[in-house]
Amino acid sequence: MCFYFTQNTMKKACKYCGKIHERNEQCEKKPVHTRGSREDLFRNTQAWKDKRERIKKRDKYLCQACLNELSGTEHRLNTEDLSVHHIQSLKTNFELRLDDDNLITLCSKHHEMAEKGAILASDLKKIVPRWD
Repeated sequence: MCFYFTQNTMKKACKYCGKIHERNEQCEKKPVHTRGSREDLFRNTQAWKDKRERIKKRDKYLCQACLNELSGTEHRLNTEDLSVHHIQSLKTNFELRLDDDNLITLCSKHHEMAEKGAILASDLKKIVPRWD
Protein backbone atom coordinates (compact mmCIF):
# COMPACT_ATOMS: atom_id res chain seq x y z
CA MET A 1 0.00 0.00 0.00
CA CYS A 2 1.41 3.40 -0.92
CA PHE A 3 0.96 6.35 1.39
CA TYR A 4 1.09 9.99 0.36
CA PHE A 5 1.54 12.93 2.70
CA THR A 6 -0.02 16.28 1.86
CA GLN A 7 -0.41 19.19 4.29
CA ASN A 8 -0.56 17.10 7.48
CA THR A 9 -2.95 14.51 6.05
CA MET A 10 -2.16 10.99 5.04
CA LYS A 11 -3.62 9.58 1.85
CA LYS A 12 -3.48 6.12 0.35
CA ALA A 13 -3.58 4.55 -3.09
CA CYS A 14 -6.77 2.52 -3.43
CA LYS A 15 -6.42 -1.08 -4.63
CA TYR A 16 -10.05 -1.09 -5.81
CA CYS A 17 -10.19 1.98 -8.06
CA GLY A 18 -6.52 3.04 -8.33
CA LYS A 19 -7.21 6.59 -7.12
CA ILE A 20 -5.76 8.37 -4.08
CA HIS A 21 -8.12 8.67 -1.06
CA GLU A 22 -7.96 10.12 2.41
CA ARG A 23 -6.76 7.41 4.80
CA ASN A 24 -10.18 7.07 6.53
CA GLU A 25 -12.27 7.36 3.34
CA GLN A 26 -14.09 4.24 2.07
CA CYS A 27 -13.90 3.66 -1.69
CA GLU A 28 -17.25 3.17 -3.41
CA LYS A 29 -15.67 0.39 -5.49
CA LYS A 30 -14.70 -1.65 -2.41
CA PRO A 31 -16.84 -4.82 -2.33
CA VAL A 32 -19.34 -5.09 0.50
CA HIS A 33 -19.19 -8.40 2.31
CA THR A 34 -22.44 -9.60 3.77
CA ARG A 35 -23.10 -12.53 6.04
CA GLY A 36 -25.35 -14.12 3.46
CA SER A 37 -29.06 -14.69 3.27
CA ARG A 38 -30.89 -16.62 5.96
CA GLU A 39 -31.24 -19.43 3.43
CA ASP A 40 -27.47 -19.59 2.95
CA LEU A 41 -26.86 -19.43 6.68
CA PHE A 42 -29.42 -22.20 7.27
CA ARG A 43 -27.67 -24.57 4.86
CA ASN A 44 -24.61 -24.54 7.13
CA THR A 45 -26.46 -25.40 10.35
CA GLN A 46 -26.12 -28.72 12.11
CA ALA A 47 -29.93 -28.97 12.20
CA TRP A 48 -30.02 -28.97 8.38
CA LYS A 49 -27.12 -31.43 8.06
CA ASP A 50 -28.84 -33.83 10.48
CA LYS A 51 -32.26 -33.46 8.81
CA ARG A 52 -30.76 -33.93 5.34
CA GLU A 53 -29.21 -37.23 6.42
CA ARG A 54 -32.48 -38.41 8.04
CA ILE A 55 -34.42 -37.64 4.84
CA LYS A 56 -31.95 -39.59 2.70
CA LYS A 57 -32.25 -42.49 5.12
CA ARG A 58 -36.06 -42.24 5.08
CA ASP A 59 -35.97 -42.31 1.28
CA LYS A 60 -33.69 -45.40 1.35
CA TYR A 61 -30.88 -43.41 -0.35
CA LEU A 62 -32.81 -43.48 -3.63
CA CYS A 63 -33.89 -40.67 -5.93
CA GLN A 64 -37.64 -40.61 -5.40
CA ALA A 65 -38.30 -39.12 -8.85
CA CYS A 66 -36.39 -41.99 -10.52
CA LEU A 67 -38.09 -44.54 -8.28
CA ASN A 68 -41.49 -43.19 -9.36
CA GLU A 69 -40.34 -42.93 -12.99
CA LEU A 70 -40.93 -39.20 -13.40
CA SER A 71 -39.78 -37.51 -16.60
CA GLY A 72 -36.02 -37.76 -17.12
CA THR A 73 -35.60 -41.11 -15.35
CA GLU A 74 -32.74 -43.20 -16.71
CA HIS A 75 -32.32 -45.75 -13.88
CA ARG A 76 -35.24 -46.54 -11.60
CA LEU A 77 -33.05 -47.41 -8.60
CA ASN A 78 -30.75 -44.39 -8.70
CA THR A 79 -28.38 -43.89 -5.76
CA GLU A 80 -25.94 -41.56 -7.55
CA ASP A 81 -25.31 -37.88 -6.75
CA LEU A 82 -28.22 -37.47 -4.29
CA SER A 83 -29.33 -34.31 -2.51
CA VAL A 84 -32.34 -33.28 -0.47
CA HIS A 85 -34.72 -30.86 -2.19
CA HIS A 86 -37.11 -28.38 -0.55
CA ILE A 87 -40.35 -28.84 -2.47
CA GLN A 88 -41.53 -25.41 -1.40
CA SER A 89 -38.39 -23.30 -1.59
CA LEU A 90 -36.65 -21.74 1.38
CA LYS A 91 -37.21 -18.29 -0.13
CA THR A 92 -40.99 -18.71 -0.34
CA ASN A 93 -41.63 -20.89 2.74
CA PHE A 94 -38.69 -20.67 5.12
CA GLU A 95 -40.86 -21.94 7.98
CA LEU A 96 -41.06 -25.35 6.21
CA ARG A 97 -37.26 -25.70 6.09
CA LEU A 98 -37.20 -28.78 8.36
CA ASP A 99 -40.67 -30.18 7.61
CA ASP A 100 -40.41 -33.84 6.49
CA ASP A 101 -43.35 -33.46 4.09
CA ASN A 102 -41.52 -30.63 2.29
CA LEU A 103 -38.29 -32.58 1.77
CA ILE A 104 -37.44 -35.25 -0.79
CA THR A 105 -34.30 -37.02 -1.98
CA LEU A 106 -33.48 -36.38 -5.64
CA CYS A 107 -30.59 -37.11 -7.98
CA SER A 108 -28.81 -34.12 -9.48
CA LYS A 109 -30.76 -34.35 -12.76
CA HIS A 110 -34.18 -34.35 -11.07
CA HIS A 111 -33.08 -31.75 -8.51
CA GLU A 112 -32.15 -29.39 -11.33
CA MET A 113 -35.44 -30.10 -13.11
CA ALA A 114 -37.37 -29.39 -9.89
CA GLU A 115 -35.48 -26.13 -9.33
CA LYS A 116 -36.32 -24.99 -12.88
CA GLY A 117 -39.99 -25.97 -12.54
CA ALA A 118 -39.81 -28.81 -15.06
CA ILE A 119 -41.08 -31.07 -12.27
CA LEU A 120 -44.04 -29.55 -10.44
CA ALA A 121 -44.03 -29.22 -6.67
CA SER A 122 -47.46 -30.85 -6.61
CA ASP A 123 -46.02 -33.94 -8.34
CA LEU A 124 -43.19 -34.14 -5.83
CA LYS A 125 -45.63 -33.77 -2.91
CA LYS A 126 -47.47 -36.88 -4.14
CA ILE A 127 -44.36 -39.06 -4.02
CA VAL A 128 -42.86 -37.97 -0.67
CA PRO A 129 -42.43 -41.21 1.31
CA ARG A 130 -44.45 -41.40 4.50
CA TRP A 131 -43.03 -44.08 6.79
CA ASP A 132 -44.30 -44.63 10.29
